[in-house]
Amino acid sequence: MNRPGPRLFFTGMALACTALLGFGYYLEFVKHLDPCPMCIFQRLSYFAIVVVGVIGALHAPRGLFATFYTGLIVLAAGVGAGVAGRQTWLQHLPADRVPECGPGLEFMLEQYPLAEVIKKALRGSGECAAVDWTFLTLSIAEWSLICFVGLIIASGAWWRLRPRGAG
Repeated sequence: MNRPGPRLFFTGMALACTALLGFGYYLEFVKHLDPCPMCIFQRLSYFAIVVVGVIGALHAPRGLFATFYTGLIVLAAGVGAGVAGRQTWLQHLPADRVPECGPGLEFMLEQYPLAEVIKKALRGSGECAAVDWTFLTLSIAEWSLICFVGLIIASGAWWRLRPRGAG
């Protein structure tokens, strides 16, 4: 069984994440749903996959480079899945256990060092636990988690099904 060539695989990854980012911006600018800090970190993970996908599509890597680029996609998707999983967990906490809302990401970036901003944002806050939109009963964070896991599975399948001797 052969896998799609590297150009097709990496283009597909970039296009899938571009579509997901586009939908996120649609929800933000058309439906007026402001993203919380955890949503922003998930967007950064999708953006990282777009960048690696575009570079991979242009390079059409074989061998070690194909493994390296695929590993970067899995790493970015793993980080995104971790953040989405944490946000999903926050969304399922009882109301009395949800952390209080904190300052926005823009304010934190102006006031704190980057390491502190990342630490505070990943801890989550009340705004990250809010569910403002659902589709088929799943929140944005839950859909994002599913998408990140799907990207990891697709990457693993593509890498695993490679022809022997090609990477």
